[in-house]
Amino acid sequence: MGEMDGQTIQVLNASMIHDTENGYIGKVEFKLAEGKTAYEVALFSKKGKEWMYSLNFTAESGTEEEIVAIEQQLEEDDDLFDFLVNTALSRMEQDSSGGVEGE
Repeated sequence: MGEMDGQTIQVLNASMIHDTENGYIGKVEFKLAEGKTAYEVALFSKKGKEWMYSLNFTAESGTEEEIVAIEQQLEEDDDLFDFLVNTALSRMEQDSSGGVEGE
């Protein structure tokens, strides 16, 4: 499990797909153990080295202050960001033809 500001992160769901055309596309849904608000970080990397992300609320929106604080943590805490990337990578789906499963 990861931590953010001393609070344990509870992963609710994670996934990752990879194909040669689009690279890596994943997401991790999580919440802080003490919190009620769930977040989703969407991840993208062409080659799996440098990652771009987008942070959103999942079902219910929290306050702007909450999401700004989470965003700041993701920017400043490499271990936290790596934890989320590695969590998604651990759930990777890939088929042998290089296409995304289900297409």
